[in-house]
Amino acid sequence: MGYFNDTSLGHITSVTTNTMEQVGDIATRAIMMVLQGSITTVVVALFMFAFDFRIGLISLAGITVFLLVNQWTNRSVARVANEKLSADRDVVGVILEYIQGIAEIRNYNVIGQNQSRVQKAIDRKKNADIAAELTAIPAVGVQNLIVKLIGVAIAGASLWFYLNGTMELVYTITMLLCSFMIFESLDLAGIYTALLKIIGKGVDLANEILGIEQMDIDGETIVPANRDIHMEHVSFAYENRKIIDDVTLDIKENTTTAIVGPSGGGKTTITSLIARFWDVQEGKVTLGGRNVKDYSFDSLMENFSFVFQRVYLFEDTIANNIRFGRPEASMEEVTEAAKRAACHDFIMALPNGYETVIGEGGATLSGGEKQRIAIARAIMKDAPIIILDEATANVDPENEKELTEAIENLTKQKTIIMIAHRLKTVRNAEQIIVVDKGRIVQTGKHEELIAQDGIYRNFITGRKQAVSWKLS
Repeated sequence: MGYFNDTSLGHITSVTTNTMEQVGDIATRAIMMVLQGSITTVVVALFMFAFDFRIGLISLAGITVFLLVNQWTNRSVARVANEKLSADRDVVGVILEYIQGIAEIRNYNVIGQNQSRVQKAIDRKKNADIAAELTAIPAVGVQNLIVKLIGVAIAGASLWFYLNGTMELVYTITMLLCSFMIFESLDLAGIYTALLKIIGKGVDLANEILGIEQMDIDGETIVPANRDIHMEHVSFAYENRKIIDDVTLDIKENTTTAIVGPSGGGKTTITSLIARFWDVQEGKVTLGGRNVKDYSFDSLMENFSFVFQRVYLFEDTIANNIRFGRPEASMEEVTEAAKRAACHDFIMALPNGYETVIGEGGATLSGGEKQRIAIARAIMKDAPIIILDEATANVDPENEKELTEAIENLTKQKTIIMIAHRLKTVRNAEQIIVVDKGRIVQTGKHEELIAQDGIYRNFITGRKQAVSWKLS
């Protein structure tokens, strides 16, 4: 999960589509042609030595010159291959970002600026493609000239030897035929060896993704005795930046824990480590007294449901989106979950009710509607631990009442871990964790923390002042 969160979507998309499509289209043919041309050239050259060692030596000298030129061609192509593949990835990433952010781009009236970025990426790709062609064409041209000269040299020498009486006619005819065969074979192999460099670069990019260290998810199928969560001296870094630094934390079963703190302090990372979206680098995380690494990933995920600030819905019916975690659920169960999530009414107002197909990412629904469907999905799963990552942060006031009711229905008799910025969503928590710069700096209940100098009191004071602002 961490890899896909932190790696450019453009890079992944480009490698898995453009790069692999190129490899798939030309790799098999290129390898086949290079092997076929190389083997034919070697066999024909050996026959030339067998018939007449003088022609064999001429062919060997010609092949040697060809190989030297071919090496120069391959090095020339290799120099531009990296730029070409990098430009391919860049243009895919920039276009995807432009499409996904088109609403914000229009909102802030920076269309020209972003179109300029897209145009620059397209120009870079165009220039990289042209540079690749301009590099390859002269090199391949010289290579083809060498091949033709080899054929001419073999044919000319054979005729000369026949005319001065040192080669029989039948051998001369055979050598003339061989000159055409070796010319065609070398030409075939030479053209495709240049492509092998680009193929090799593409395979390297694919192997870079395939070579990422895999998380061991084949643990035991464990049903924990309880849902107590414990983090013990946990540290986690991404690349060279430490995000979580020596965190120790206890969350008791059937309690509500609120995590607050400045943006970028590590709140979401803590919940991701608890659910094992990432593996800790130091310390350990336990669920029910067992290290989360001991669980098979399926049995671990049975304990968690998530409602994120950014909800992703699939381009499918609303019913299938709700039953996503339980495909076998009946329509009655889907409807019951929707009613508990306070979204039944707006679903029934849609043209096809629960069979309405929503756009990719839920584009045809409002933010509050998407959130309530996500909550219905979590209600359907009925996991004992609920992680709410700022689930109400961007909800319209008219949807807030329904969404709050939906969350209350979701979280009854559950272990709740919530990341929240709203006072009323954190003040009733049994435990409030204040996180700053990857460390837990304050722990306690609302009354305890509000009496202390520190981030929490500043946080609450700032929120109260913001709520009290009015337009006169």
